[in-house]
Amino acid sequence: MEVTKKSAAELMKLENKYGAHNYHPLPVVLSEGKGVYVWDTDKKRYYDFLSAYSAVNQGHGHPKIVDALIRQSTRLSLTSRAFYNDRLGEYEAYITNYFGYEKVLPMNTGAEAVETALKLCRKWGYERKGIPADQAKIVVCEQNFHGRTTTIVSFSTDPDAYTNYGPRTPGFITIPYNDSTALKKVLEEDPTIAGFLVEPIQGEAGARVPDEGYLSTCATLCKKHNVLFIADEVQTGLARTGKLLACDHENVRPDVLILGKALSGGVYPVSAVLADSIYMDVFQPGQHGSTFGGNPVAAAVAIAALEVIQKEKLAENATEMGAYFRQEMTQLCKESPVASSVRGKGLLNALIINNQDNKNLAWDICIQLAENGLLAKPTHTNIIRFAPPLVITRPQMDECIAIIRKVILD
Repeated sequence: MEVTKKSAAELMKLENKYGAHNYHPLPVVLSEGKGVYVWDTDKKRYYDFLSAYSAVNQGHGHPKIVDALIRQSTRLSLTSRAFYNDRLGEYEAYITNYFGYEKVLPMNTGAEAVETALKLCRKWGYERKGIPADQAKIVVCEQNFHGRTTTIVSFSTDPDAYTNYGPRTPGFITIPYNDSTALKKVLEEDPTIAGFLVEPIQGEAGARVPDEGYLSTCATLCKKHNVLFIADEVQTGLARTGKLLACDHENVRPDVLILGKALSGGVYPVSAVLADSIYMDVFQPGQHGSTFGGNPVAAAVAIAALEVIQKEKLAENATEMGAYFRQEMTQLCKESPVASSVRGKGLLNALIINNQDNKNLAWDICIQLAENGLLAKPTHTNIIRFAPPLVITRPQMDECIAIIRKVILD
């Protein structure tokens, strides 16, 4: 396919005219990517500090992952699960050994994987825990983000996510995030709770990191009350926070683990739900599935993506570069009244902006960052999330910090 000759303005006009207006992108039109960089249609280079919401942890166009995609797609791309294929079993063995679980259920998107985990949890609640029919509940947290399906937005606390999509799916109890006492209370009061679904760090809420010990306390409470601890690591997993999983910071092993995004390095939709047989075996043939889930291309790509994380020590680099970034941003916050504070773990970080005098300030800053060659996006009006590919080097990080300092201090 020939590369388009249309201008950036023409391409944005096409999207605005023919596409649903469900996103509010920055006014840049990207056409190429390599490593930590992306280029627009005018060949201007930017540092990518969003990484497709942490889907491109391994960097844009990683040759090992792209090669796996090309090789497998030219050989066999899709069979559906009506038949076995020669890649899926190898992938299933690889990923379960990689994360230390007995079974995996492969899906395509993060939202699909979350839906799969919810179904698994409810089914287990009825068939194993003995919860009366149609009474199972799942505990979730305020300011969560787990996807955009009808059921998922039903337990969102963001009005933009749930307004006018009702009636909302019942069966969820919402408690404050980072409040193990609230979890303890509901678990003690309600024996029909089947699971607790939580982001180890809330990404869309602006890299909200819970207090030390929160995850381990919640996991202990779940075990005590025979409730599944379900970790949504779609954004926080796969080395983003400086460990393979964010739960690893507290040595917590979720009963159900949800993965996506960087499971493919950003080149293909791949997600997964991992659990031991005692939980996963509630699924029988015909009870859950996906035409594309577990396809040969996804299997080949995911193996390559996981190998890159391990061999290139991306978790270790995220730890080092993340600590350095927060150190420099903390200093910036001391120098500028615009930057209030920084928070995060590894290379999932957020700069909190003082926008009392200008509610659009975070957006305006992101526009200026783009003009200076760095792409980031605001969330919740006053938070700028910074999440570069985990392959970023110290000299590259120094350049990016200089860009952020320049924009904030000007």
